[in-house]
Amino acid sequence: MTSEAAAAITLRTVKANGIVMRYAEAGEGPLVLFCHGWPEGWASWRHQLEALAARGYRAVAPDMRGYGGTDAPAEIARYTILDLVADQVALVKALGASEAVIVGHDWGAPVAWHAALLRPDIFRAVVGMSVPWTPPGHTDLLSSLEKLGIHDFYIQYFQAPGIAEAELDRDPEASLRRIYFTASGNQRDRTKGFTHLGPGGLLANTVDPEELPDWLPAEHLACMAAEFRRVGFRGGLNWYRNLTRNFHIMAPWRGEPIRQPALFIVGAKDGVMRFPAAKAQLEAYPQTLPGLRGLHVIDMAGHWIQQERPEEVSSLILAFLDGL
Repeated sequence: MTSEAAAAITLRTVKANGIVMRYAEAGEGPLVLFCHGWPEGWASWRHQLEALAARGYRAVAPDMRGYGGTDAPAEIARYTILDLVADQVALVKALGASEAVIVGHDWGAPVAWHAALLRPDIFRAVVGMSVPWTPPGHTDLLSSLEKLGIHDFYIQYFQAPGIAEAELDRDPEASLRRIYFTASGNQRDRTKGFTHLGPGGLLANTVDPEELPDWLPAEHLACMAAEFRRVGFRGGLNWYRNLTRNFHIMAPWRGEPIRQPALFIVGAKDGVMRFPAAKAQLEAYPQTLPGLRGLHVIDMAGHWIQQERPEEVSSLILAFLDGL
């Protein structure tokens, strides 16, 4: 991050939901909570923290459970969707607030969606980015992939403990560089990505860029690599290892819509939009997300949308917040 960003953003730690959480904070005013995805950290929201603080909001972005300066429990079963939502509920209270707008990207989006679903008394509005909302259903993702005859999806590769982290931990900076570039709007080779991995693991199906794109400064990449070099990739991968467990524990909310005001933002070149269910999920929004106030597809942007198009994403979030 730049020195200007560091001057505006303060890092703190707090005990919440039984773990120590590190969070970045900027500004004063109504609380907006930002949840990052895989494999990232609070700094993926650095642009939005500054933009919201400048407009009179208290913007807070934690390192999520298993990442960065937040605790990473050893047990896989401590990374369920209920644990992740409980972290955000406890963080809001630890910050001395009674309510917040919650924003999530990538894996942070399901956390934000489920937080809004489960605790509408705390999360008065929700913004999801890259991963569409779909209510808990009657078939879990891993079983659905098997029924489709898909056996080499990256989420399947992540299931066996020890394998993916061994690959990624060998050189965290190279791993992040390849993952970030391959999922971005800058990547042109449509044969590369995370949908069908083949026998070589994850990184064999990624692209190592000759030079970093403008949105990914070398300083930021080095900072993120240092975090993963210190704590490893296992914590974030454990989120994926609870997908079937999440399917069972969310059964009481099957088919339940989110009724609060909501916003969805995605890049036109985001690979998540090519997932088998994505089109149907968006088409179902009138029923599943009746409070939707905008669905924005940003042209030429890839998966890391809040970093690839920071000003546009910040403007969309601010317009949504100002309209609440």
